[in-house]
Amino acid sequence: MLIDTHCHLDAPEFAQDREQVIERARAAGVCSIVVPSVGVFDFQAARETAMAAPGGVYALGIHPLFTPKAGAADLEALEQEIQRRLDDPRFVALGEIGLDYFVPELKTDQASRHQEWLYEAQLAMAQRYGLPVLLHVRRSQDRVLKYLRQFPGVGGIAHAFNGSEQQAQMFVRQGCALGFGGAMTFGRAKQIRRLAQDMSLADMVLETDAPDLAPSWLVEPGTPLASVRNEPAEVKGIAESLALLRGMDVADVIAQTGATARRVLPRLDAFLASQGL
Repeated sequence: MLIDTHCHLDAPEFAQDREQVIERARAAGVCSIVVPSVGVFDFQAARETAMAAPGGVYALGIHPLFTPKAGAADLEALEQEIQRRLDDPRFVALGEIGLDYFVPELKTDQASRHQEWLYEAQLAMAQRYGLPVLLHVRRSQDRVLKYLRQFPGVGGIAHAFNGSEQQAQMFVRQGCALGFGGAMTFGRAKQIRRLAQDMSLADMVLETDAPDLAPSWLVEPGTPLASVRNEPAEVKGIAESLALLRGMDVADVIAQTGATARRVLPRLDAFLASQGL
């Protein structure tokens, strides 16, 4: 089963042709798309967008890039929304949450403490409600792990993983799969490609992070990556790239990564089973 485990399908980049984007994903064989929210302001949009896509599911959370304007009221609103949606079969995880130490404004002492406070509070919610998490780990793998270890039983997906093999194994031990997407398709991404070759598929899932992180075949030479729109249909090419890297049949890659996604996101598995998938 071909699953895009991380796609911001509600993003404004898709406002003009979202239905066509969904149709192209379906035509490419994508059976399910996980739509994470990034803040209180888009909880409804993430949910409604997921409902409009065959196999679409969603997650609720406060993204680290949006933590500067988030506070206690946002955490209260998040918990209330979680409670409202626990009976919704399309609600599958808490996310996108985590830490970001790539953006300079988030690296100051005050901003760092604030995003860590929000991240820890959301991990506590995940544990309280028995939810997996979709983790943002940009330049923050060790700190994300530090807090994750404090909440036994909380696992999920380390999205857009770009850490070391040792860090990868530590996430796996915490009950997380690693998300691989467009970055893996660039020859210069040697560390990611080495991990993609060596990791067990039982610990890997596929993702696009659309509209961001476009794969290599969408990026013309000299074109800034950030200016290229990615789509969930591209997860098929990502599966093919992973199969080529590993010397495997693409059908086996799709089957095994799909099984991993269903294992680490049990509510996704239940929803897909209810749809006869």
